[in-house]
Amino acid sequence: MMRSRSGAAVNSLASGRRFGESSPRRGALSKNLMPNPLAFQGVNEITRLDAEVGVELDRLRERGLHRRLRRVEGLQAPRMRVDGRDCLMLAGSNYLDLAGDARVIAAAQRAAEEYGTAAAGSRLINGNLALHEELEGELARFTGHAAALVFSSGYMANLGVLGALCGPDDVIVSDSLNHASIIDACRLARAQTRVFAHNDPEDLARVAAGLVGFRRRVLVADGVYSMDGDRARLSELVPIARDHEMIVVLDDAHGLGCLGASGRGASEVEGVAVDLLIGNLGKALGSFGAFVACSTRVREHLVNASRSFIFTCATAPPALGAALEALRIAQSEPERRKLLFERAEQLRVGLRSAGYDTGESTTQIVPAIVGDNEAVMRLADAALERGVYAQGIRHPSVPHGTARIRFTPTCAHSAQDVARVIEVFSELRAR
Repeated sequence: MMRSRSGAAVNSLASGRRFGESSPRRGALSKNLMPNPLAFQGVNEITRLDAEVGVELDRLRERGLHRRLRRVEGLQAPRMRVDGRDCLMLAGSNYLDLAGDARVIAAAQRAAEEYGTAAAGSRLINGNLALHEELEGELARFTGHAAALVFSSGYMANLGVLGALCGPDDVIVSDSLNHASIIDACRLARAQTRVFAHNDPEDLARVAAGLVGFRRRVLVADGVYSMDGDRARLSELVPIARDHEMIVVLDDAHGLGCLGASGRGASEVEGVAVDLLIGNLGKALGSFGAFVACSTRVREHLVNASRSFIFTCATAPPALGAALEALRIAQSEPERRKLLFERAEQLRVGLRSAGYDTGESTTQIVPAIVGDNEAVMRLADAALERGVYAQGIRHPSVPHGTARIRFTPTCAHSAQDVARVIEVFSELRAR
């Protein structure tokens, strides 16, 4: 039974028919209730598909690459419940502890009360809410760009930006460890792609020197590499790009809000300017969605040419309201960033002392590289049994032979929390 805004019952659906549909004649059997023999013609095909994908799943299990979903319960916080166990949460991206902040939750509720739970359409039809434009204005000011455009997710932002900027006459130069969404965006853009060795300015210079005959040259890199925790060497990479007249696109999903004195991310730390900055609203800012900060003309182009912006529902009002409040908190409470990096450094030092390889990590993302797929998952399972949840990461998220535990502390974890994590993993390594 539906209810109106006033709470009164709306009975037109009580019989189960669609709204506005007349009732069948009394005693008559609706044709819709008769069995449809055509509905069963696909059964054999479905059974065959089940068998085929079953073989593929078995192959993944044999290689130690099968994945499953874990059930998570509770408000986003340093401690949560995973698969029925109370544990320290070291596997999320709630870096500034804003996803569970009462002020952010209240802002989401206010947005829902004012605008509803959905934008109910795409931005170019009826979904361009005043709240979208308010958030975009704040994001532009925060990042130091002239304009910003909100996307429904970071994945869609990368697809939309590279797809709108690049085509068959263009070339994209991409770091070898860029996120999967960037890799897919390069493929879908139909541009030629050149890959340079991870974070290697010399190799970028070598690749750039061979870029002849293209209409547009685009360098794309992550600000913080999400599986390694190292920061892009932008102060060395960007000048090379400028020397070769390349457009610089930076996906700073894990840097925004965390890095820099003002939280503006990797480019602030490195002291460089980029042409397009892609940021995420669902990590440090504790909401959902993403954005691109750029010039006003480029924003206009994205509105007209970015398929992942045009052909999708607009971001829901509660997510916009939450992001606005979280952005204000992140700017006014810099101590959150300080605490985050204190906990990350404590964890990094402790894991190294216990004999773990933490790679080139310098940020809030701390890997413990193990190597073997099955060994890393056994380690993750054993840690969960002891009350610590940190995710085991395998190929294709990381290169073959570099499986790892990926730790992501938050500013709300205490020194005692991190000490317990180190204790658990030290004991497991000693077994």
